[in-house]
Amino acid sequence: MKSLKKLFIIPILLFGFIASAQQTANRFFYELSFKPKKDSAKIDKVMTTLDIVKDKSIYQDFTFPAQDSIIKVAVEEMEKTKTWKDISKMIKMPKFSYKISKVYPSMVETYSDRISRNLFGYEENIKFEWKITTDKEKIGEYNTQKATTEFGGRKWTAWFATEIPFQDGPYKFYGLPGLIVKVEDEGKNYSWLLSGNKSIKDWKELTYAEELNAKFGMSNELKIIPKDKFEKSYAAFKQDPMAEARTQVPQNMLSMKMPGSDVTIGEALKTQEKMLKDFFNSNDNPIEVQTVTDKKKK
Repeated sequence: MKSLKKLFIIPILLFGFIASAQQTANRFFYELSFKPKKDSAKIDKVMTTLDIVKDKSIYQDFTFPAQDSIIKVAVEEMEKTKTWKDISKMIKMPKFSYKISKVYPSMVETYSDRISRNLFGYEENIKFEWKITTDKEKIGEYNTQKATTEFGGRKWTAWFATEIPFQDGPYKFYGLPGLIVKVEDEGKNYSWLLSGNKSIKDWKELTYAEELNAKFGMSNELKIIPKDKFEKSYAAFKQDPMAEARTQVPQNMLSMKMPGSDVTIGEALKTQEKMLKDFFNSNDNPIEVQTVTDKKKK
């Protein structure tokens, strides 16, 4: 990964003549350090990315995209041999499954995640009330300036670099006169640090793994719903992640074996259920501690 200073950053205005099918993206890598458990001091880390193209940006956990080639080889082998293989044993699972897109120039944000076999999301028009201070700090190779705000029930401090000409940042953060280089809450529950940058030619919004969804009956069509409805639906999904799957698989099929494998369909479903429950139970310390329901109670 090249250093941020040495890599040429393509200005957004130059993207205008590029055909939509062949977009080039500026990919900014942010190392996220976070406390997954409220009552523990343990710090976990994951690489996240902010991809900026002409008309929007997309933020996500980079764990799955980084393994796209591994997933592609495994799936192509299964298709060739007509046998089933548990890919989850070959790859590293992400810490976060959602994506956040911001539309330029309105900066309307869309938070999306999969609930069972469908892709749902909600839109927000967040207006961050930044207080820019005179404090300055050298972070890596960048001269940054400090700003503070409150969001999601936490107090945040950000450091931005005016020399990077994007008024954007990781997660839902944006609105400072330069790219956010570092942002963290006062309790250091979540802290993002810009660690690299590269240009992605022929950028595609969907990963190979996401493009496979249609083959397995999972829709990539995003359904926008109100935020409170999304929160309730996602909470129910976390409680019983295989509820929908159980209604779609006939009882007599559960004892059938997966193609070319000794694993039954029932066992495969149980493995998937455990994987999802482990994923949900690994974090009880959300970035936004104040939900829509909490706000309505006030």
